[in-house]
Amino acid sequence: MKTFEHYLDQYAELAVKVGLNVQKDQTVVIMTPIACADFVRKVAKKAYEAGAKDVVVDWDDDEVKALRLKYAPESALRDYPMWRANGLEELAKNGAAFLQIHAPNSDLMKDIDPERVAVSSKTAAQARNGFLQYLRSNQVNWLLVSYPTAEWSAKVFPNLSADERALKLWEQIFKLTRVDSEDPVAAWQTHVEQLTSKQNMLNDKRYKQLHFKGPGTDLYIELAPKHLWVAAGSTTDSGIFFIPNMPTEEVFTMPARNGTNGTVRSTLPLSYQGSLIDGFSLTFENGKVVSAIAEVGQEVLNKMLDMDEGARYLGEVALVPYDSPISQSGLIYYNTLFDENASCHVALGNSYPFTIEGGTAMSPEELDANGYNKSLIHVDFMIGSAEMEIDGITEDGTREPLFRRGNWV
Repeated sequence: MKTFEHYLDQYAELAVKVGLNVQKDQTVVIMTPIACADFVRKVAKKAYEAGAKDVVVDWDDDEVKALRLKYAPESALRDYPMWRANGLEELAKNGAAFLQIHAPNSDLMKDIDPERVAVSSKTAAQARNGFLQYLRSNQVNWLLVSYPTAEWSAKVFPNLSADERALKLWEQIFKLTRVDSEDPVAAWQTHVEQLTSKQNMLNDKRYKQLHFKGPGTDLYIELAPKHLWVAAGSTTDSGIFFIPNMPTEEVFTMPARNGTNGTVRSTLPLSYQGSLIDGFSLTFENGKVVSAIAEVGQEVLNKMLDMDEGARYLGEVALVPYDSPISQSGLIYYNTLFDENASCHVALGNSYPFTIEGGTAMSPEELDANGYNKSLIHVDFMIGSAEMEIDGITEDGTREPLFRRGNWV
């Protein structure tokens, strides 16, 4: 019988060798909360075994961050340690690989003034923008995985004991990342092939527009003229194939910046910067959010939309079937990495240059001319459900069914 330690070891190895695909003599940067220290050590060992020349750990602590947001003078929230931002950018420039370990606590900031959180978030995003461009344009191999902390597991399984919660969440992670498969690497190869077949089908179709119809949603999204559908894996400029999200169930592309019209309603809660936004509807006119109403987290939603001009426009649209393994688990994870792969979703904010033809080589002016949206944020929120219907609309206006009852036709 395979033990918990066996699966944890498999998870670390899958992250390093398949998700991140660490190359010989490459520096690996692990960006992580201190609560994940035991897993970080396991990942570091796997990285060195895979040939990494160095492992750099960028530690963080969400509780200390919350204390700063609550008690520091506002002037401090408008200042970011540039040595940290410049260091990350320098590592990216020199070809490092980046592993981000996400351990969300969606209630951490609920008693902190959203204005202070927004100021700090914008300051950090501006300071780190140069580094983030390396990730958003796939110039480096990077990966996002999650780790069950006490706070996160309590949110997902509130009716279980502390020990049972953590173990149950680990079981879900092992299952949804295919770690519990007999051969996880082969399972991922098959999964990537299946997603790629959907990607290729959509790229062959060249739809001009998508129409989403569901409870509270009647939304038209025009796609960028040179849009490319992308799934599962990406390839860096230097030829390294990597899978940036584990788990992943999506096929996604770039909307045209000014081409979204109608209303969309969220179908799952959004955990954003330590706060929860839930039951919200957005109305778009010519690409821009002109109305935003939330049952929970209205002020946080407003601050997010006011981050900068691009925050009110879409940067991504993604298709995920309702029968995805994450959706079928029947759980709300309060973690976008998981919840976005349970549901069709869209993202407010920055577009990914690699989701249009030749986008990574375009100048800012060329990107702008091709429908690209620029923003400090990129925030996915979930809109899919068992009632979701999606039509693809061709250049000549022909409608073709893509999703019915939440799943691929």
